[in-house]
Amino acid sequence: MTLKTKKQGLIWIVGFSLITFFIFAFTSENERTISKVATQLPSNDDNAQCIQCHGKTGNGKSIVEQWSGSTHAKQGISCLDCHTADKADADAFEHHGKTIATIVTPKDCSNCHEKEATEFGKSHHADAGMILGSLDNVLAEVVEGHAGYNLGSNPAAASGCWQCHGSSVALLKDETGKVKKNENGIPLFDSKTWPNTGIGRVNLDGSKGSCAACHNRHSFSVEQARQPENCGKCHLGPDHPQQEIYNESKHGINFFAHKDKMNLTSDKWVVGVDYNAAPTCATCHISATPDMPITHDVGDRISWTLRPPVSQKVDASLKSKYEKLKKPLPENFLSWETRRKNMQNVCSQCHTSNFVADFYSQYDNQVTMYNDKYGTPATKIYNLIKTEGLLTAIDFDEELEWSYYYLWHHEGRRARMGASMMAPDYTQWHGNFDLAERFYMEIVPQIKEIIEKAKKDGRAESAKKVEDSLNEILNSEMHKWYLGKLDSNEINKRKEEAKKFRERYEH
Repeated sequence: MTLKTKKQGLIWIVGFSLITFFIFAFTSENERTISKVATQLPSNDDNAQCIQCHGKTGNGKSIVEQWSGSTHAKQGISCLDCHTADKADADAFEHHGKTIATIVTPKDCSNCHEKEATEFGKSHHADAGMILGSLDNVLAEVVEGHAGYNLGSNPAAASGCWQCHGSSVALLKDETGKVKKNENGIPLFDSKTWPNTGIGRVNLDGSKGSCAACHNRHSFSVEQARQPENCGKCHLGPDHPQQEIYNESKHGINFFAHKDKMNLTSDKWVVGVDYNAAPTCATCHISATPDMPITHDVGDRISWTLRPPVSQKVDASLKSKYEKLKKPLPENFLSWETRRKNMQNVCSQCHTSNFVADFYSQYDNQVTMYNDKYGTPATKIYNLIKTEGLLTAIDFDEELEWSYYYLWHHEGRRARMGASMMAPDYTQWHGNFDLAERFYMEIVPQIKEIIEKAKKDGRAESAKKVEDSLNEILNSEMHKWYLGKLDSNEINKRKEEAKKFRERYEH
């Protein structure tokens, strides 16, 4: 054997030994950690059996490790405290002498977190699963995908919309209506409804929501829940880009620059006391200030609703509902003014009252300008066209339906949401600019085509109604430029400003 061969053999032996050592050390450390956690529990505690078993098998080891570092573990809250079920529960099954269920619901969490569960239960988050009648759901189940595909798997909705909004959890049943189970007696879920951590999930026990939507199982880390990326699973993209808007804002810039100063693991995490580097989504919508407690109703500090075609103050629909019923408002009713004061309480931990007031003036003006220039007139004439029967009854089979949807559902939201969090690029180039292009270059020409078609089809009266409405819109103060009707003084003023702008770059 040559010297070179001996060296190669020695290197191979040493390398193999080191790899074996590290694998053994890592495995032993994991087993010691799991064993240590298990021994912290009373010897007769059935949870210890769960941990010892699932800590060694492939489908549970990481879960046990995540749980072992959690506050739950430190407080002695373990597997059966959350997963124990009643025998009458639809998804209950016997497992090593215990009756348990796979899904832990807000109702289960409320056994310890009653206040949080109650607040969450009255929030818009809890109702997020109620989207079956929405245009978004029509898109997923009809236009984009097909609800009946592959025996009703409904993939576009199941893997898309419902993963954020929440599914209606269901179990598989046989032809007699009996729940199907696997060889171990565990109930089988309908795979289009589970796995799902959508925040408005409708659970088998009747509760709504999923605490795991924000508090990832099984570590349930407050540090993770307080970070903006946590909300970004759902609050991002072309129609609700709050994550991207936050990243662009001064708040987001400060957070990412000074994340190490955020004290994210603090028990209290009170803004202005435990940290002051930047706010996150949780700071503004959920977490405590020195004189305002935590809330799990994310609407308690929101004054506008920026979701619909025309923005309203957040309490408008509820007020209208009770007025129609001729009933007094509930005792716990929060007006939009109160909600705004709640948010301004958060703002005031870093900003002066004048700063906050001026910000809200800018924000309100952007929202109402969108309403007055685009949302209200576009919705009015679109509904008129529908009422006059100049569009088919089928959703999304004509250009105007798509253009109108983009106007409010995408561009309109971006402009409004950008202003709400001080993200100028989203307000301007992803918002107002796109709104103008959509309105003038698509919607107006499409409406003109509809008018002409109606005239040719002998629908003169309907055509005139729509034409009169369009003319009224285009001759209004904010749209008359399109017809070349700007005031001469304004035209001259803009010419002078343009001249000065050019001169700036000519010298």
